[in-house]
Amino acid sequence: MNQGEEFDEHVLSIHSKERWIRKRREVDEWEKRRKLIKKQKETVFFLNDEVDVQLFPALSLLNDMRIVTQYSCAGVSVSDDPLNHSLYAYVTVFDSESTRNFIDYLQRSMRHRLLVTYEPTRKRYDLSSFYIQHNRSFCFLLYRYAICWKSRMEW
Repeated sequence: MNQGEEFDEHVLSIHSKERWIRKRREVDEWEKRRKLIKKQKETVFFLNDEVDVQLFPALSLLNDMRIVTQYSCAGVSVSDDPLNHSLYAYVTVFDSESTRNFIDYLQRSMRHRLLVTYEPTRKRYDLSSFYIQHNRSFCFLLYRYAICWKSRMEW
């Protein structure tokens, strides 16, 4: 592996220039905002690790469907600890045919709410909320679309 290849990442989502500008502005505003802890981060034990309560249903279902997850975070929210979360909600999944099919479905379903990147050297995808303000809905929608995907697969 050449130097720099380990961080090779390809953005697979298509977003307008205006959305990228809005995303940057949202980050700038977040960085300037006073960050108060309203509620501590809530986690549950899952597959030998602690995961955010908000993502647990989706992670559990994805792994049941053999879409293997590696890392995750529910992302910051105005209603909880802004310092103990990543800036965006995300789930890292390993590459497989079923994963690619599910991601295609997610991109059609979640559209502007989803950012998908691929790391070819690690053979994994990162699925994340496109905007900070969508973090909690990302967690909910990921679970909802996983349920829909599973029901389609059972036909």
